[in-house]
Amino acid sequence: MKAIYKRELRSFFHSFVGWLFLAATLFMMGIYFTVYNIMSGYPTISYVLQSIVFIFILTIPILTMRVLSEDRKYKTDQLILTAPISVGQIVLGKYLALVTVLAIPTVLVGLTPLALMRAGEFQTGISYVSLLGFFLYGCLGLAIGLFLSSLTESVVIAAVLTLIVLFAGYIMAGLCSMVSSAGTGVFAEYFVKVMYCFDMIGRFDALSNGYFQVESVVYFVTLTVFVLFCTAQSIQKRRYSVSGKGIRLGAYSVMGIVVAAVVTVLINLGLNYVPDRYIAFDVTANKLYTLTEDTKEMIGGLNEDVTVYVLADEAAKDEDLDNTLQQIKGLSKHVTVNYIDPLANPKFYYNYVQEEPTGNSLIVEGPKGSAVIDYNDIYQYDMNYATYQYTVTGYDGEGQILAAIARVTTEDPPIFYLIMGHDELAFEESFLKTLSKENLVYENLNLNTVDEIPEDAQGIIINAPASDYSEDDVAKIVSYLDQGGNALIAPVWTDTDMKNFEQILEYYGISLVDGLIIEEDRTHYYQVPYWLFPDVEDTAVTKRVSGGSVFIPYASGLEYEEDVDDLFYTPFLWTSSSAFSKQEIFDGEDYSRSADAVDGPFVIGLSVEKSVGEDAVSRAAFVSSEQIFTSSADKVVPGYNMKLFGSIVSSLAEHESSVSVPVKYFDIGYLTFSARTVYVVGFLSIILLPLSCLIVGLVIWLRRRRM
Repeated sequence: MKAIYKRELRSFFHSFVGWLFLAATLFMMGIYFTVYNIMSGYPTISYVLQSIVFIFILTIPILTMRVLSEDRKYKTDQLILTAPISVGQIVLGKYLALVTVLAIPTVLVGLTPLALMRAGEFQTGISYVSLLGFFLYGCLGLAIGLFLSSLTESVVIAAVLTLIVLFAGYIMAGLCSMVSSAGTGVFAEYFVKVMYCFDMIGRFDALSNGYFQVESVVYFVTLTVFVLFCTAQSIQKRRYSVSGKGIRLGAYSVMGIVVAAVVTVLINLGLNYVPDRYIAFDVTANKLYTLTEDTKEMIGGLNEDVTVYVLADEAAKDEDLDNTLQQIKGLSKHVTVNYIDPLANPKFYYNYVQEEPTGNSLIVEGPKGSAVIDYNDIYQYDMNYATYQYTVTGYDGEGQILAAIARVTTEDPPIFYLIMGHDELAFEESFLKTLSKENLVYENLNLNTVDEIPEDAQGIIINAPASDYSEDDVAKIVSYLDQGGNALIAPVWTDTDMKNFEQILEYYGISLVDGLIIEEDRTHYYQVPYWLFPDVEDTAVTKRVSGGSVFIPYASGLEYEEDVDDLFYTPFLWTSSSAFSKQEIFDGEDYSRSADAVDGPFVIGLSVEKSVGEDAVSRAAFVSSEQIFTSSADKVVPGYNMKLFGSIVSSLAEHESSVSVPVKYFDIGYLTFSARTVYVVGFLSIILLPLSCLIVGLVIWLRRRRM
């Protein structure tokens, strides 16, 4: 076998084929690596591998088409067939030579994370699991190409057949969806299940998304072994034909293949009965596919039945969403998950909602009612202004399901009013969803249209007003707070006269330091000195961001007198002692201290409790930044600003169902490279390496032709 391995490996690199395979693979890898990792700063190579795996459809047929078919065409295979070695050794020797060629670009790509780690926080786990899936996908493709090469003496036919089979495996998921949507009934259901057995790309995607599934690895390994076994049987049949024993081998070959197929199917089916906790592992840095401890506690404590209906044929289910549902189902006997095929039961949703939800949407039914989760809300989408297309940036399946279960198992949720009418900064949809996930009801409230803040208000939210309040507006708010009302207030420093609004701050003994905060400690800011990474104190309102960072751009300091009888202060966000406040911050790029600078450290996040009666307390939280509760700020520290927002409103709500899981972003942050690095890496990976392979291969090929 060793001699055959060396012979085949030498033949690849003594001809142009092996070098062409390396050049094409490295060229595609170089393009996507430069665009995704170096230019865009994505902290994982899984995007690169997912984008280039299609190249196997073209390169593997070229690499494998001659391995056995050419030997058969020129009758050189008879020397091997009559050699004193087993057929299995023949096949394995040739196959390992192919795998070695594939391993070269795979190893080169595997070295890139070592360099990328130096540019920021890198998703090592998902990158190497994706690389494993890429390699196993290629190994299966090579086995298929080798098998088809053994069936014919025409290299063209072998290449075309391999291309067709690999292309079918690449698009099989789409074909399954088409068949599933086009027909119903038992035949269509089982036919789709059979087709799914050939879905190669689906298994690769499962690994590339950061969810290490032993099932996917076993699928690639067992199918590769089965195809190699079939290749051995194909050669064995011809070997016996040469020795005049073809009739006996015909039965042996068929029975052997049948038995191998049955064993392969049983192994893969058997894994379906093994609990996911033993064969599936979340390797993402931010634990995208792992339920939080809060979820486990809440679902484990359910004492009422909840049913989750998924509006989709189970054969066309969303794997990530189904994984979340199955994990939640496994936590409590009170949770049931049912798939409803919209084609078989098109009017099912009529009992819950008037408009038809999107496919794969969820309907959660419980003792206190029902809730509909549209599939579009499961994922977070952002506009890519380079391509003007929406891309998926986060997964919110756990948070949406948990919020829906809370809504259908509790009643009379607290109400928060968003104060409007003074040019307040409007909350984006993602932050409004956080209020809903806290099992809260929110309504906009223009103080000009009411005589007082409604009695049912659990709290009010004032988010960065840009114009002053009227005295009447201030009176309405103070009257509400005097009755034990709660508030989340995000005041901002501005040149506009805000003397009436400042009375609301003075109610809690607070004032703003003039100017915006500049940080001189490099560990406490991001890119520019007024984009702050404050120290986070361990308090009741920051328990969800423990161990993480929040990002606060354009902040001002909060001043207060600590020794006041009826006020109790708890700071939760601090700048460093190197910070200072400066008024003329936007006059050029001068971040040096000016004559009017106020030295820090500064409090920029503060909780306050004010006694307003014998048994009443008004509680408020202040965060002195206009941009903190925006998706753009939240993405810098994926999810932590939103966690802080949810934690604050939950502490003000004081209700039982306060578990909230924020959107889990696919990226943990972006890598940053200089323009020079982009050019150098692009030149090396896109031009120099592939071109070097082509030149070396061409020189070797020309020299051998002359010989």
